[in-house]
Amino acid sequence: MSLRQLVPDADPGGVWYASSMKYGPGGKKTQSRSADALAGHSRKAIFLIAGVALVLLTGATGLRTLLMSQHRSAVGGPYALIDGHGHPVSQADFRGRYTLIYFGYTHCIDVCPLTLATVSAALAEPEARGQAVIPVFVSVDPARDTPKVVQDYVANFSPRIVGLTGTEAQLQPVMSAFHVTARRHIDTGSGYLVDHSSLLYLMDGRNHLVGMIPVDSNAHQIAVELGRMLPKS
Repeated sequence: MSLRQLVPDADPGGVWYASSMKYGPGGKKTQSRSADALAGHSRKAIFLIAGVALVLLTGATGLRTLLMSQHRSAVGGPYALIDGHGHPVSQADFRGRYTLIYFGYTHCIDVCPLTLATVSAALAEPEARGQAVIPVFVSVDPARDTPKVVQDYVANFSPRIVGLTGTEAQLQPVMSAFHVTARRHIDTGSGYLVDHSSLLYLMDGRNHLVGMIPVDSNAHQIAVELGRMLPKS
């Protein structure tokens, strides 16, 4: 895994790009880049990526948490979205539970479905202690991803995945808090694709970032990394 793959163009929006009530347990494509990717991003986001680069350049063995502890407060924040049943959901609904959050969209033709399938497989491995984690899918395409569309989509991968969506006004603060970027890239005539940053965010029971995992990890790698990051019972 190269530094170029993990930190393309030092874009604080994410380190990999994809083209194209309470809850209990339950190839390659060309990537578009904007020359002014850093414009408008916060100083915290720049330091965040610098920390990621440092972890990689110092020769960390295996999959390391792609975040240094002093930058954890720079990622994540409160949110108010809608689940697949039309109910409002906020971070408070997951209080006391670990969540593994992924931002994507249901019309994604490659990375999103592969990531959700891989996460589902990873949580089934004993190393992951997956019953301690709630997988959450957050849409970055509010124009098409209605609550029902999102619910039907995540059900294809696992009944445990909580699908969330909302209006653009609801989603933008969440995406900003997680430094997620998304923009329409290709109009296919029958629709469009969305370029979006892709990472898995492990949040603790107080909605604080524990660590991030690259989406090109396989199921076993994700399971091992989750097992390392989750507290031992």
